[in-house]
Amino acid sequence: MTERNSPSDDTIDFGYREVRREEKAGMVRQVFDSVAPRYDLMNDLMSLGLHRAWKSAFVAAIGASPREALLDLAGGTGDISFRALEAGAGRVILSDINPSMLQVAQGRALDRGHATRLAFLCADAEQLPLPDRSVEKVSIAFGLRNCTDKPAVLREARRVLRPGGRFHCLEFSRVEVAALAPLYDAWSFQVLPRLGARIARDAESYQYLAESIRMFPDQESLAAMMREAGLERVAHRNLSGGIVAIHTGWRL
Repeated sequence: MTERNSPSDDTIDFGYREVRREEKAGMVRQVFDSVAPRYDLMNDLMSLGLHRAWKSAFVAAIGASPREALLDLAGGTGDISFRALEAGAGRVILSDINPSMLQVAQGRALDRGHATRLAFLCADAEQLPLPDRSVEKVSIAFGLRNCTDKPAVLREARRVLRPGGRFHCLEFSRVEVAALAPLYDAWSFQVLPRLGARIARDAESYQYLAESIRMFPDQESLAAMMREAGLERVAHRNLSGGIVAIHTGWRL
């Protein structure tokens, strides 16, 4: 399952639709504006609670220490940032392009007492307003597939990493257990939009989210993109039969 090629450099996928490249970011922003208030509840329903285990495994893989700064790209409502702080990260920058998601994250951070070690950055992951070699770890969880220019995000992640720093990506991937595939398709395209309609009153956004998963590069394709961006010692680990995968790469 490799990413579908656009018919020209002027268009790109938005789920199963082709849209003009300059339109995608705004369309994705509208999706997350819509789902932000119920995003955490919907994550539980969408994944049957599995996203919590996936995120725990991801934060354990990141392993940020008190001496390290973590840049959490597409940090959304803060799940990865909060877990990293609770696991011992010294400083976390929670970055997201969507102000509605950051607003939810800021409220959650205050409730959890994380405000002092957490910085918020409203920024496009394709053009980060951060210096070269400024952080030890970069993470992105369930966000890379929504970016218009994925290679640019990977290049930016490498740019802001210090030598010896590591990039971590948690993302939906290609199911590699044959028995899971039909069940997963039925859940994604029949159940998920109905849940979106009932819980968030927005079936269309959740239809897009399901389609965006299918359009995302598979494990080997993403690993190749990471190498092309200059990351080294690239590796991946499947979770739940390949429904999601953790990819890692170093700046050496």
